[in-house]
Amino acid sequence: MENTLIKGFNSKYIPFDKITNDDYEPAIKHAIELHDKEVAQIANNPEKPTFENTILALERSGEMLSRVLGIFYPMLSACLDDELMTISNKMAPLLSEHANNVTLNELLWSRIKTVKENFNAEQYDSEDQMLLQVTFDSFVRSGASLQGPKREEYRSLTLHLTESTLKFEQNLLKETNAYKLWLTNDDIDGLPESALEAAKLAAKENGNTSEYLITLHAPSYMPFMKFSKREDLREKLYMAYNSRCTKGEFSNMDLIRDIANTRLRIVKLLGYENFAQYRLIKSMAQSPDNVLNLLDTLYEAYRPAQNSEMKKLQEFATRYEGHAIEIKPWNYAYYSNLEREEKFNFKDEILRPYFDLNHVIEGVFGLATRLYGLQFKENQDAPVFHKDVKVFDVIDEDGKEIGTLYTDFFPRSTKQGGAWMTNFVEQRHDYTGRDIRPVVSLTMNFTKPTTTKPSLLTYREVNTFLHEFGHGLHSLLSKCKYESLSGTNVFRDFVEMPSQFNENFLTEREFLDSFAYHYQTSEPIPEDIITKVINSQQYGAGYSCLRQLSFGYLDMAWHMITEEMDGDVIEFENKSQEKSRIFESVPGCLLSPQFSHIFAGGYASGYYGYKWAEVLDADAFGKFKEDGIFNKETAKSLVSNILSQGGKEHPMTLYKRFRRREPQIDALLARDGIKSKDN
Repeated sequence: MENTLIKGFNSKYIPFDKITNDDYEPAIKHAIELHDKEVAQIANNPEKPTFENTILALERSGEMLSRVLGIFYPMLSACLDDELMTISNKMAPLLSEHANNVTLNELLWSRIKTVKENFNAEQYDSEDQMLLQVTFDSFVRSGASLQGPKREEYRSLTLHLTESTLKFEQNLLKETNAYKLWLTNDDIDGLPESALEAAKLAAKENGNTSEYLITLHAPSYMPFMKFSKREDLREKLYMAYNSRCTKGEFSNMDLIRDIANTRLRIVKLLGYENFAQYRLIKSMAQSPDNVLNLLDTLYEAYRPAQNSEMKKLQEFATRYEGHAIEIKPWNYAYYSNLEREEKFNFKDEILRPYFDLNHVIEGVFGLATRLYGLQFKENQDAPVFHKDVKVFDVIDEDGKEIGTLYTDFFPRSTKQGGAWMTNFVEQRHDYTGRDIRPVVSLTMNFTKPTTTKPSLLTYREVNTFLHEFGHGLHSLLSKCKYESLSGTNVFRDFVEMPSQFNENFLTEREFLDSFAYHYQTSEPIPEDIITKVINSQQYGAGYSCLRQLSFGYLDMAWHMITEEMDGDVIEFENKSQEKSRIFESVPGCLLSPQFSHIFAGGYASGYYGYKWAEVLDADAFGKFKEDGIFNKETAKSLVSNILSQGGKEHPMTLYKRFRRREPQIDALLARDGIKSKDN
């Protein structure tokens, strides 16, 4: 049969009905060969190096490889069966070697340097200038300046790192999928109907119709920890979740040291003291010191609130139980939920009937309609990679095509946990100047529908949808010439700003009123419940911040090592989190072996970016609060200055153009109740 990935396709929809697992390996190999030829042609061009015949030619090379990998990589996260896992393990070293063959091509590097040294900026626009700088920097940071044996050492280390991070990710997925907690009717006290129906459905899918199944996937794990009255089972589930990949067949303990040490060896070859220093040069923070200053500033602001919260929670739990209670990590969610319910007189589960996923989709998409004039039209005929996937055509208010959006909402054994946005196709201009519109995918792990109810989401799940949709809009609204600069191709500590900005709307009554109505009666969410939701938003702000800070401190600790780490991983982690620790460390539990954001994702030395972006998103939303949350002119300014600009300019330049000043931390502190709005 003809390989669609090699042949190519003109449709804006990915022809998943014509793509099989068998297509990926030959397509990737063919695309690598083709890109090698294109790069060789650029490198060996006898003409004088220019921006057009070198930088621009390189940017537009590898079109087939980008097309194939744009489909292959998302499938590794969303549909990783044994076949794809095998293919991935075979292709990863080939792709790593190919990347090195490009950046370590001495003739090509010589041409890039020549263009950089002789570039006349006045003849080119700011995006051309940025492309040149990004290209030059990426080659330097990928070893192009290395000489002799160091070049081969760099090749070897980057290949090894690729294999290690892939193994880390696969181990975590396997161990997460392997765990099953079976419950009988004697074990389900406290669980709401929605959690019971989901557990019953999971059991049925695993061939058991008489019991309930709890897994380590978020829609199953989190409600159990929040509602189950069985502390023994909460502790058991907590231990299973937080000890993943610490021992046995899927242990990541050795891989942690290996990944951190390999990164250190690579950046030392490039002349840096540690990986964080290398990574943060290309960030808004710019240096490890600035990151630590942010974390410390937030620590000083939020620690008193967290201490006060914990004291009050312990007093509440003791009063609730009638005897002394010590707050442990496996009962924090349980007691904090009870305290929040008592304090604000409402239960999170009350909201579920008003958050039918179908209504939520209308509300979230409707937000983009009201702000940016976008329309989302479902196309039920477009081929999909799984039956749960939906496809939407995105057009603007003038009927112009903006892009295509795929949504994939529910968990399955072949899908990673969490939620993310990715692109099948990045926005760019082709060699004719035609605007190639993006094909965007949003992937979540939401509560599944049952035999009696549609998918009814938690407040947190709706918030997650808004977050990922913010990333999607950043890509869909992109207006850039070059793929390397378009959409979400921005500094890591800026990329979360548009997504977290979107979350602010969920505490706005005007937004909730647009979609939150009962799935059976169509009654809108009552005003008193909305008021309670809004009033409860600052609950636990200290705990939430300290938890995030502990992740950031751990990330920085692993990537600020200046000598290879051969010591005890448990001791290392405990020391790094000593300052920000909320609970005493639990023997057998460890974050590092399952911290895929930094050991298998793109957030190494970048996890702080979530807090950095919180400062930005709160400050940016402050502008909407001043002007009106659906003010069209303010929304237009956000698009023209940030959402459409990708990485064409430094993000601080873009932000100041929108806000007309540098960001301020006051809005975040006020939103979380740490500081009065009047101060």
